[in-house]
Amino acid sequence: MRRNLAEPLPPVVWPTGIELSQYRPQFAEAVHQLMELGYREGGGRVPALDAWQQRFETDPEYDPSLCFIALDGEGIVGVCQCWTSAYIKNLVVHPRAQGRGLGRALLLHAFTVFAQRREGFVDLKVLEDNLRAQRLYESAGMRVVRRETVPT
Repeated sequence: MRRNLAEPLPPVVWPTGIELSQYRPQFAEAVHQLMELGYREGGGRVPALDAWQQRFETDPEYDPSLCFIALDGEGIVGVCQCWTSAYIKNLVVHPRAQGRGLGRALLLHAFTVFAQRREGFVDLKVLEDNLRAQRLYESAGMRVVRRETVPT
């Protein structure tokens, strides 16, 4: 899916009690656990912690300022991991924070950051059967630009 950043962006509204941070290595284990939890609900899988962290932190498109971490009083409740190519690699919200607008806030924040970096578009991939995520992305102005067959 793709969001045209030339179109106006709605304001980012953060749920009460959420603090925004960027990725730091000390967050790795908690971020990894949240991604594992998110993938159980949305399909896909995450490599083991050591492999995931090594791949994540050494990827040529990695920039910690593009990995947005949402925290509440209990810990990490949201992650929006982006690449320098204006691509959203992962967007995960903990079940205890779902339904409060956190996913939308993280998504719109990513759009705003990429617009400030003068990117024209933001892209991501989503599985066809992940209807909840698709509805979120469409509500934020994203549109399907290409469909791919997923190998089984």
